[in-house]
Amino acid sequence: MMKDTLTWSASLFMLLISLAPPASADIYRYVEKDGTVCFTNDIPAKPNYELFIKERKKRKVPSTSRYDKFISEASQKHGVSFAILKAIVKVESDFNPTAVSKKGAMGLMQIMPENFKSLRVKNPFNPRENIMAGAWYFKQLLNRFDGKLHLALAAYNAGPDNVSRSQTIPPIRETELYVKKVIRYYNLFKKG
Repeated sequence: MMKDTLTWSASLFMLLISLAPPASADIYRYVEKDGTVCFTNDIPAKPNYELFIKERKKRKVPSTSRYDKFISEASQKHGVSFAILKAIVKVESDFNPTAVSKKGAMGLMQIMPENFKSLRVKNPFNPRENIMAGAWYFKQLLNRFDGKLHLALAAYNAGPDNVSRSQTIPPIRETELYVKKVIRYYNLFKKG
């Protein structure tokens, strides 16, 4: 009987946990001698409690509007769509101003160190400075590729010479996926 009660109690508890919002603390369990199951999220005073559920650390989700004022300023100054700039920031850095890629690109718009001088970037981790520089560079790419958004995006990712040589999105898997992702977020941000 005690085993059945314990199984039923544990099953009920697991059902309730699955319906509840994610746990915000560790859960400890203790089974009394009479079969009563006790749970707590406080660090138990009794040593016979055992860890039952370990807290999952929540991943900090970057705000998608935190840099809107800088994106808006860059959009107006350089004549580039707010939605496309925001989409580039989303795909490049996921709104992380201290992002550094494996290749060394830095900041919200992932500017390469060799471009800092020509883009007048002193601090690539300064959100405003990075967005203004990235927007200016992207405007140059749009002009170079006659306003063809797909080609400008491909050039932002793979370099303008690769796009000029192929006269289309270069057959580079990363670049093809990049263009698709940016366009998807662009359409999303246009609606919002």
